[in-house]
Amino acid sequence: MDQDAHRVDLETRLTYQEAALQELNDVIVRQQKILDNLGAQLELVRRQMHAQAQFDVLPTAQEPPPPHY
Repeated sequence: MDQDAHRVDLETRLTYQEAALQELNDVIVRQQKILDNLGAQLELVRRQMHAQAQFDVLPTAQEPPPPHY
């Protein structure tokens, strides 16, 4: 393989690698957005659960029986 063909081969490989790297970067950016969104949803659920836990709810064993007993 002469030098020109070798250079063309290297340049071609570099071009494909740059494209692959950009695709991988795009995937990482999308995944990070998804993770950020899921983190925000999880925090909302935590806050809602904490707010509900503040109500005085007795454990099942301590609750009075329902009126139909």
